[in-house]
Amino acid sequence: MFVSAPLESGPGPIVLSNPRRIYILPTGFGLVYATLVGGMLIGSLNYNNNLGFLLGFLLVGLGLVAMLQTWRNLYGLALSPMRAEPVFAGQAARFPFRLVGPGRAAIEMAAQSGEGTALLDLDSQMEAQTAWLSVPAERRGPMSLGRIKISTRFPLGLFRAWAYAEPTGQVLVFPRPSPRRQGRFPAEYRHSELGDRGVGTDDFVGLRSYHAGDSPRQIDWKAMARGRGLLAKQFGGDRADRLWVDWDAWPAVPSEERLSRLCREILDAAAAQLEYGLRLPGLEIAPARGAPHQQLCLAALARFEVSACT
Repeated sequence: MFVSAPLESGPGPIVLSNPRRIYILPTGFGLVYATLVGGMLIGSLNYNNNLGFLLGFLLVGLGLVAMLQTWRNLYGLALSPMRAEPVFAGQAARFPFRLVGPGRAAIEMAAQSGEGTALLDLDSQMEAQTAWLSVPAERRGPMSLGRIKISTRFPLGLFRAWAYAEPTGQVLVFPRPSPRRQGRFPAEYRHSELGDRGVGTDDFVGLRSYHAGDSPRQIDWKAMARGRGLLAKQFGGDRADRLWVDWDAWPAVPSEERLSRLCREILDAAAAQLEYGLRLPGLEIAPARGAPHQQLCLAALARFEVSACT
């Protein structure tokens, strides 16, 4: 039922402003309530009980007001999809939404799969609130949340109103990292006139300003405690550790398992502060360091088409 209902969708904020796209039906408790009130009115009619009529019509009016308030609790509600952080396959992908609609209560959001739900209230003094829908990320690559249902039973639970929406946001799912292997990965040690660019571990040569992507082990926490700001330790040396994460390193391994091993090598190389690059069929990313480079390589693995190498 209602499978072919029209959807509220769009790249920007989704506003539930179309009255025909908000559906409402009585709940099980609402049906019991209607049966009891109907029985009360029939009994009052049989026994000509004016007080029974008064109470019965009062309860009927209360039910009608509750139905209107339940519908109005969704009408005009706006939700904006926000940027979702990448995850690894096997983890839960969290899709954030910014909801705008002061005075709304008991708003429930659920993914189409039914595995992710969120329940929140927006009081009259709260202009917006953020809700997250968590769904399992089973496969690598761009992942869409799909259709979601926004529903409410506020204020008395006699009626349930709901609407559908289909946000366009996606989350990038990286390959599942393979288990950590014994021993070090085969790095290519090359002499560099620039040394290790201050990320080695040979000799301490001084401090420099913190750069995004620096390891927490390089931060001078004592200097930070003295109020000198965020500084990173520099080490000297004349060796540059360089690693190529290469697709052709495992020619006999299945494609998805190969991507998992490449993902593990990237994580290990980043943790070891190595300068590493990525080689895939039709793509080569030059060696570099830092969190942005790691995200770039992992994104390349997530979007890699296996058919391109067959």
